[in-house]
Amino acid sequence: MSFFAEFVRAPMTVGAVAPSGPALAMAATAVVPRTGSPVVVELGPGTGAFTGAIQRRLAGRGRHIAVEINPRFAWRLAELHPAVDVVTADAAGLVTVLTQRGLNEADVVVSGLPWAAFTENRQRDVLASVSAALPPHGVFTTFAYVHARWAPPARALLRSLRSRFDEVVVSRTVWANLPPALVYYCRRPNTR
Repeated sequence: MSFFAEFVRAPMTVGAVAPSGPALAMAATAVVPRTGSPVVVELGPGTGAFTGAIQRRLAGRGRHIAVEINPRFAWRLAELHPAVDVVTADAAGLVTVLTQRGLNEADVVVSGLPWAAFTENRQRDVLASVSAALPPHGVFTTFAYVHARWAPPARALLRSLRSRFDEVVVSRTVWANLPPALVYYCRRPNTR
């Protein structure tokens, strides 16, 4: 199973022709604490571009839950990363996923979701779930491709992020990714 084959099969849920690169993974996961026992949720892990980076930052601590809608990706990810709790589910059901595991919230949510492929309603539903799952100190990260940043779905995403979080910091361009991308670091959810 290749990433490209899954893109061809379901472009609206995969959203890209190739997985994110290591430089983007490092930037997107920089908020995962290197101390303590955090609950980290990864949305749309796909083939695991961010998964390994999260696992390295956790170094055996905390809890890592990966929510993947594509069952083929989920199965492969579980095989490659047995320490990760891989769940085949929709990201909009994040609160339910946490509740089923006896958790009330996540400290960090890292997203690899294809926001540009989502309708505005779909973006809203997923972001509502993310903000409901985060405590006041929680952090959410996601990314956008630089070339598509000014397209209507990307602009809608940024508006939605700014309406749901007190702080949205945009990273420098990650030129080492193909295509180049930037990361949104979102803190203090304001929809509780």
